[in-house]
Amino acid sequence: MLARANRIVRGDDYRSVVRRGRKSATAHVVVSVVHRAAGPTRFGFIVAKTVGNAVTRNLVRRRLKAIAHGLLVEIPDGYDVVVRALPAAAQAGWPTLLEDVSRSCARGVEKAA
Repeated sequence: MLARANRIVRGDDYRSVVRRGRKSATAHVVVSVVHRAAGPTRFGFIVAKTVGNAVTRNLVRRRLKAIAHGLLVEIPDGYDVVVRALPAAAQAGWPTLLEDVSRSCARGVEKAA
């Protein structure tokens, strides 16, 4: 589980990352990344009703949070990352989601740096 310091919790922060962030998309996720001045890397997740019912959305969200927890050591401090799940993420397996999110985060950090 992500610590509170590593989570985006305010709606304004979500909006600013999605609007100003560098985007990187795959078939399953869209990742937006913004470089901040300082502070720990923070993650936020958007899993809309188009992904599926509540059980499916929560499964996808839990998988994305677990992937983000593993990426904390790879992404340097000072970045805000918002991961938006697309409807295809509901049928994607763990390895596919892991690869898509990792690759998209790496590309987003390169663009935002």
